Amino acid sequence: MRKKTENCPEPVAAAGGWGALKSVGRQLMGSGKPLSGARAMLKANQPDGFDCPGCAWGDPEHGSSFEFCENGVKAVAWEATRDRVTPAFFAEHTVTELRGWSDYALEKQGRLTHPMRYDAESDRYVEVSWPEAFVGIAAQLNALDDPNRAEFYTSGRASNEAAFLYQMFVRLYGTNNFPDCSNMCHEASGVALTEAIGIGKGTVRLEDFEEADAIFVVGQNPGTNHPRMLADLRAATQRGARVVVFNTLKEKGLHRFADPQNKLEMLRGGSEATSTDYYRPRLGGDMALFRGMAKVVLEAEASAQAQGLPAVLDHAFLADHTAEFEAYRALVEATPWAQIEDQSGLSQAEIREAAQIYMDADRVITTWAMGVTQHRHSVPTIREIASFMFLRGNIGRPGAGLCPVRGHSNVQGDRTVGINEKAPAALLDAMERELGVPMPRARGHNVLQAIGAMLAGEAKAFIALGGNFARATPDSALIAAAMQNLDLTVNIATKLNHGHLLPGTHSYILPCLGRTEIDKNAAGTRQIVTVEDSMSMVHGSGGINPPAAKTLKSEVQIVAGIAEATLGNAVVNWDELAEDNDKIRDLIARVLPIFGDFNTEVRKPRGFRLRNAASHREWNTASSRATFAALPLPEQTEWQVAQGQARQFVLQTFRSHDQYNTTVYGMDDRYRGVYGERNVVFMHAEDIASLGVEPGAVMDVVGTHDDGVARVAQGFRLVAYDIPKGCVAGYYPELNVLVPHQVFGDKSFTPASKSVPVTFRTAGGVA
Repeated sequence: MRKKTENCPEPVAAAGGWGALKSVGRQLMGSGKPLSGARAMLKANQPDGFDCPGCAWGDPEHGSSFEFCENGVKAVAWEATRDRVTPAFFAEHTVTELRGWSDYALEKQGRLTHPMRYDAESDRYVEVSWPEAFVGIAAQLNALDDPNRAEFYTSGRASNEAAFLYQMFVRLYGTNNFPDCSNMCHEASGVALTEAIGIGKGTVRLEDFEEADAIFVVGQNPGTNHPRMLADLRAATQRGARVVVFNTLKEKGLHRFADPQNKLEMLRGGSEATSTDYYRPRLGGDMALFRGMAKVVLEAEASAQAQGLPAVLDHAFLADHTAEFEAYRALVEATPWAQIEDQSGLSQAEIREAAQIYMDADRVITTWAMGVTQHRHSVPTIREIASFMFLRGNIGRPGAGLCPVRGHSNVQGDRTVGINEKAPAALLDAMERELGVPMPRARGHNVLQAIGAMLAGEAKAFIALGGNFARATPDSALIAAAMQNLDLTVNIATKLNHGHLLPGTHSYILPCLGRTEIDKNAAGTRQIVTVEDSMSMVHGSGGINPPAAKTLKSEVQIVAGIAEATLGNAVVNWDELAEDNDKIRDLIARVLPIFGDFNTEVRKPRGFRLRNAASHREWNTASSRATFAALPLPEQTEWQVAQGQARQFVLQTFRSHDQYNTTVYGMDDRYRGVYGERNVVFMHAEDIASLGVEPGAVMDVVGTHDDGVARVAQGFRLVAYDIPKGCVAGYYPELNVLVPHQVFGDKSFTPASKSVPVTFRTAGGVA
């Protein structure tokens, strides 16, 4: 580990470049298997290779020679490491000891190799056979007096095949309790877009980025979270498109990008812009700024009509395809500029400037991520974005549309194949027709409801298909205590994490194959799985590396093993499905006809696109039209509330550059100038001064949510950064302890991790 940063040196000038190449080299060498890692990257996101286990950025239908990025290399190297966590490791370390290790240190130990069972007497995990594990888990599930006492979590890295099998098992078991990683990120997008356009997905293809005249990038940091997007933004600016960024922090990836795969550029040390215009709204201010831009567009339309000039609005689209336009227009026109400016943090002049870019462009894409979705008013914000885009018909035509960028590589696919606590009736009807037995119809638990059930002592069992639930969730300290009160915890995983160290009365760790590894059934036939990216493209993924251990099973085999032990084979032949992923895909296609001839389509180069009705201007909404939302702006955002109180701030949590979700690859964040540490908070220099300290001071961060729970993150260094006053930022999962689970997005139940009220105190002292 490097020495901790002193006084935070300047961040790099551009994303990518030699820094990315050096990072790639370090990661490959650090894995202990650099040659196999390098070979694997040549197959990442290729038609005959595997899907990168990182982000869900789309792959072009026309393909390319290289489709990987720095963080993709990190993900592959992290999975392909030579290090192993064997039964001998667990014999050396108690769970109590391991609980004190950092997230980075735990995962750095390497790949899990054997199924393990927790032994309370020794406080250690001990080896168990696969049949013993499946029977033990089944016994605990079948002992519950109500299937709704069990929670079944899903990570977005699970394949379509594993996720479909999982949801089928859980529903046959008798519950719709599907707390899912989507609940913590893009649930607001799904809710808002379903209301607005009739489908909870984006409408664009990757090729649309090649045709857009303007791209609005809102509340996201692709340089860290989906780096392949940078190449597409850069290409857009190079051909003359306007790329307009709305982001609270000035992020390097949204400023300039040096393509590490461009040899000439690397030799001359150049870089190219990824944006043309950059605006920094306050936390929670995105709805107000889009309201302001809509106000400008409507003013321009009125002026054009008065002067007999060409229309600004797309009147044909509005008349033929939309509903509730007049109510929306009346609300926009009635919203005062003073409210818009104060809430957004942008001046009227800035908003007018951005709106003019929109009006000058014939084809516009708006793309967003968790900077938009993790607020109390996230659903209204996305409805506002959609309404704004309707004004000029920027949906359902080439080069235009709505684009929520998902995180984990298959978080979209998991939802498509049924991981949904509020599953559509059509899915349940189809399942009943296929299986011949009734499906549970009562709405199940999302993540926050599952947390509530744990805290109340109502939940008794928790099974996780991947992920690190304990660290990804808000109120992590409360969750840690609640999980240890469960009767059963099961974690299907590739590496050790903190979620495994909170065992219930009965606890199992079940190691699975990774995305990069060869999966063969008992007959020696290589299996592929499938994923769906942010652009509704479905493609196959087949690993090329030998498994980390001969004892590993695939996610599909593990889910089938638990299901068979719990339910038997009377309704579903789990053993048969476990041995042939083609049969699972045939089953998916019968239940979900949108997949068509699944096994044929997925074996085409680059796969196939699921039909997106909204992209064809077909609206499966209550009105059968794209529907405007006449929703008031929030009375006050958290930032506005904080401004009325001394020493109060609003915190957003985010990732470092050496991180993907809860997986920490290293301790550096070179794009923000931080090295060798993670306990930092980024603040405006004047805000640091207002606390009576200098940059570099170490303080405790204190949550101020008034519910009687003490929430403190101890010992965080203050880093002066280009961020609006009153707004602060820091890394999760370390700061998740400050995020109250009771504060969430209206309708979405997404934790409000981008609007957390906090104050500061002397480290170890009193505020």
